[in-house]
Amino acid sequence: MTAQLPRNGLYAITPSTLKPEVLLERVELALSSGITLLQYRDKNSPAAKKLAIAKALQKLCRQYHTAFIINDEPQLALDCQADGVHLGQGDGSLKLARQLLGEDAIIGITCHHDLSLAITAQQQGADYIAFGRFFNSQTKPGKPLADTALLLKAKQKLNIPIVCIGGINADNSKTLIRAGADYLAVVEALFSATDIVQTCGDFSAQFKFNSK
Repeated sequence: MTAQLPRNGLYAITPSTLKPEVLLERVELALSSGITLLQYRDKNSPAAKKLAIAKALQKLCRQYHTAFIINDEPQLALDCQADGVHLGQGDGSLKLARQLLGEDAIIGITCHHDLSLAITAQQQGADYIAFGRFFNSQTKPGKPLADTALLLKAKQKLNIPIVCIGGINADNSKTLIRAGADYLAVVEALFSATDIVQTCGDFSAQFKFNSK
């Protein structure tokens, strides 16, 4: 677990709807096209299958020098030698995850639309926090609750990176980046795209344009 967080970029999160061979193929396309982080998110598969897929994804991420994060499960992150874990508010303590994975592990925390949760996560040693959902989303259904006003406030209070998630695509991403998003977490807009390479390029262009 030695990968470092990049400065900013596209944070790809795997969908649970693809067969493993298709998932690996699409992930490699994304990795070769400039994503900066990959998260393996699988709420349904048996443990043995998850471990096999996680190890295959970890191998790909090593090839492309991209940080690999596991959703929810610190033990799975340890077992597949991932670079870190992303925890929801109900997924166990950051402290215990840090003890298990070590000081160099990347640990992110979901903070929904609550700045106080983000401040607490930072105080407890999180490496990044995630706000969302910002737009209508299949992965995180329900009314969008986070907005750019939250991002602007968060940039004043936090000194760790901010991830935005929820219905984000290349068309609506610009306002989030301008308001302070360091990473854009994307599932459907990337892995359901007819051209993954072009989609990655469109997102990357937004970051480059707004960093000028």
